[in-house]
Formats: sequence, structure tokens, C-alpha cells
Amino acid sequence: MPEPAAKNIGDIIAVVKRRTWSLVLPAVLVFAVSAAVAFSLDPLYQSTCTILIEDQDIPRDFVMSTVTSFAEHRLQSINQRIMSTTRLLEIINRFNLYADQRKKRTMEEIVARMREKDIKFQSISGNVVDRRTGGASMATIAFTLSFRGERPAVVQEVASVLASLYLEENLRIRKEQVVSTSRFLEDELKEIKGQLGKIENRITPFKTQHMNSLPEHLPINLQSLERVERDMERVRSEMRSAREREKFLQTQMELLKEQKEQFEALSNQATTPSSPRPDPTEEADKALLAQMKARLIQLKSKFTDQYPDVVKTKIEIEELEKKVASYAAEKDSDGEKPPEKEAKKIDKSAIVTLGSQIAATQREIESLKKDLEELALKKGVYQQRIEATPAVEENFREIVLERQNLQAKYDDLMKKVLEARVSQGLEKEQKGERFTIIDPARFPEKPVSPNIPAILLIGLVLGIGAGVGTAGIREFADQSVRTADELAAAAQFPVLGGIPVILTKKERRRRRLKRWAALGSTLLVLTAAPLIFHFFIMDLDILWAKLIRIYNRMM
Repeated sequence: MPEPAAKNIGDIIAVVKRRTWSLVLPAVLVFAVSAAVAFSLDPLYQSTCTILIEDQDIPRDFVMSTVTSFAEHRLQSINQRIMSTTRLLEIINRFNLYADQRKKRTMEEIVARMREKDIKFQSISGNVVDRRTGGASMATIAFTLSFRGERPAVVQEVASVLASLYLEENLRIRKEQVVSTSRFLEDELKEIKGQLGKIENRITPFKTQHMNSLPEHLPINLQSLERVERDMERVRSEMRSAREREKFLQTQMELLKEQKEQFEALSNQATTPSSPRPDPTEEADKALLAQMKARLIQLKSKFTDQYPDVVKTKIEIEELEKKVASYAAEKDSDGEKPPEKEAKKIDKSAIVTLGSQIAATQREIESLKKDLEELALKKGVYQQRIEATPAVEENFREIVLERQNLQAKYDDLMKKVLEARVSQGLEKEQKGERFTIIDPARFPEKPVSPNIPAILLIGLVLGIGAGVGTAGIREFADQSVRTADELAAAAQFPVLGGIPVILTKKERRRRRLKRWAALGSTLLVLTAAPLIFHFFIMDLDILWAKLIRIYNRMM
């Protein structure tokens, strides 16, 4: 028969009275089980160490460390090294950790639990100025290391050892980076220095091989070429003058020969002397003297008085002037000469003189030809040097540019090597960026696990839920009729009257005992609850202080 649902507070109170033990027993049982679980679990203690990442002591404007990686990257690398299986196994064996679990689990499982659950790494970030960009950004400024275990003293030691490992690993990594950087830079410096030596060895033979075609010798070669061309022009001019003189002397020689023949013919006719005839030798010398003076004027227009050709021409002119003057003296002393004597003079004196002059002129022409050939060879040499200068300059520029690039790289590497050496000394003296323990691992006085208050609270909630559920199920399954309304609804007839519950003396005594038991239980709970809260959850004075603080905030 369906039971009507309770419609008022009185019905609910009646149900609670009827199902008191159905409510209390499951709640107490579940809470007791949760309390037993909370107090039976092994307590776990945790010790935490805080490590600060300190910047280098010496300002970076004066000394820049070669370790330029960010602290986050270095911490990740150190964390992977410390959390390696080998390192964790050393710590486990050193402190005899997880002695009970070694019999049940493999070492890989134990190491995985230690890495994932028992060791906690947490970074602390803050706003810092980035030295590369100059802007503010979030960066790791410190980090904490925590270890939890069953033995407080061992937990403290393990946390201290982990912190020491982080400090040692950081120093080792920084020193290795500094040393490897310095060694790499020094090797590069040696290689560049060797390349510079090879370049220098190429420059010296190149200069020796192309000594006269180097770019710095181009002005000298141009001046020399211009001087040679002037000399060649001068020699050509002298050759033209010499050839003209030779041609003139040849003409005079032919004229003398004709006059000689004429004098010889006249001497054979034996006629009386006629009017005076001009001396052909004297006329030839006068013509040669005029030609030599003209040549002297031409030479002086180009050269100084100390030039060899000018001096030579002056001497020849003086000799010819003396010779012409001697002709006049002979005429005054001897008077008119017979044709035989003149013919003899022409034969011996004039012809010999002209012949020697012609021979001297021819030798001069040959000498000038040799000079011209030598000058032509010199001109070719200078032209070859000048023509080769652009190619030599290009090759030399490539060598010099390569040397300049290597020298610049060498200077830059030398600067970096010096900085690396200073940085190496900085790390050796531990003046660079370093880890500093600002809060060492302490002896844990209270366990952090299990969380007894949370377990008890969960047990209380589950117990209340279990009690309410049990009472509701029993009430729903009960088909008995307890009120007049329920009876009328079940019988479909009105109820005429009701007989109240008549309690016997035994039932009244039992009811009184239940009331006293409930009162005692209530007093016991009210007394035990504060004690449990005080000793296992929080001191009551601390709770009172927190409540007062909350009240003051609300007011």
C-alpha cells in the first residue's frame, strides 16, 4: 500500500524519531571508518629549501660573462641531470629510502615515484629588466626544492642534499661553458693567425714578382714612359739633323770632286791665270758652319748648355770658325794661287775633311739608331708594366682585402678571448651569476600527509549521507499505518476515533534510558569534538584569532 509523503515539519520530525538509529548508526560507522583510515595512514613529512638566483657581483658594463643562457634554460638542464635515474638511485641507497617498498616494487617504479611525487620543484618568477632588450619581463628569480618522506630527519637531509646538488651542478655547468668557450675561441684564434701568416707569405712573393707593376709604382712608370718618349723624340730629331748633315756633306763631296776635275783640266790647258776663283773648300766649310750654328740653336731650344750634344756642337763650331778664319789669312799672305796648287789642296785637304765629317756623321747616326732601339725597348717595358698594373692591382686588392678581413676577425676573436679569460676568472672566483640558499631545509615538525581534517570532514559528510540514505530506504520500504490519515487513505473509509499509545512501565523506563543515552552521547560529542579539533586540526586559540580577524574585516 503506498504511503503518502510527509507534508509538514511534524511528519519529518516523526520520521526522524522513528529512524533515529538508522540515521545515527551508519553515520557513526562511516565516520569511524574514515577516522580509522586517517589515523592509520603513515604520516609524511616535507622539508623545503629556497634557492635564490643571484646576479654577478661585478657590473656587466665592466665584465660580461660568457655564460649568456637564461636561468630558466639552465634550470631545466640542471633539473634533468639531478632527476636522472642514476642520481636518484645514489640518494635512495645513501639514505636507505623506501626500504619497505623495495620488496614489493621495482627500482624503476620507486625512482619514478620519487621523481614524480616526493620531489617537488617550483620556480618563483618576478619582473626584471632584460639586459638584452632593456624592457621589463617575467623571469625566474628563485626556486624551491621540497622532499617528502616518512622520517623527518632523513627528509631534511635529502632536501639539503638535493639543494647542494643543484648548486654544485650549476657551478660545474658554468665552469664547463666558460672553459669550452675559452678553448674554442683560442683554437679559432690560432687558426686565424695561421691564415694570416699564409696571407703574409703570399703578399711578399707577390710584391717581389710584380715589383714594377704594383699600383703604387704606376705614377713612376707613367713618368718614366713620358721621359722615354721625350728621349725618343729627341733622338729622332737628332737623327733627322744628322741625316740632313750627311746628305749635305755628300753633296759637298760630289761638288769637290767635280771642281777637282775642273781644276785638273784647267791646269792642263796652260793658260794665264784669270780672275780669282772661289775656294770650294772654304765655301763648303762656311756652309757647314752655318748648318752647325742652326743645329746649335735647335739644340738649345730643347736642352741646356751642359747637354752633351750642345757641348759637342759648340766645339765643332769653334773648329770650323778657326778653319774659315785660316782661309782668309792664307789669301792675304799667298795672294792668288795657281790652279795646280788649288787642285792639290782640294785633293788632300777638303776631300779628307769632308770624308771624316761624313764618317763621323754616319757613326753618329748609327749611335742614335742604337739609342732609339734601346729607348724603344724601355718604352715597351714601361708600357707592359702599365698595362699589367690593373690586373696586378685587382689581384693585390683581393689579397689585401682577404688580409684585412682576417685581421678584423683576428682582432674580434682576440677581444673575445680576453673577455673569456676574464669571465673564466670571474667564474673561478664565484663572482658570476650563482645559486644561493636563502632558506635552508628545516626539520619538519608536523606531517603534511595524510590530511586528517580533510579526511574527517569527508567521512562526516559521507556518514551523514549514509545515515539519511539508510533511514530513507527503511521508511520507504515500511508499509505500516501509523496515523488516522494514513488509515483513512488506505481503507477508503473515514476514521471514527483513535486510541492513543498506552506505554507500560517497562516502555517508559526504556524511553528514559534512550533519552539519557542521547543526552550523554551529545555531551560526549560536544566535549570530544573541540579536543579532536584542537589536537589534530588547529589550535583553538589560533582558530579564535582567525575568527576575530574575520569578524573585524566584516565590521
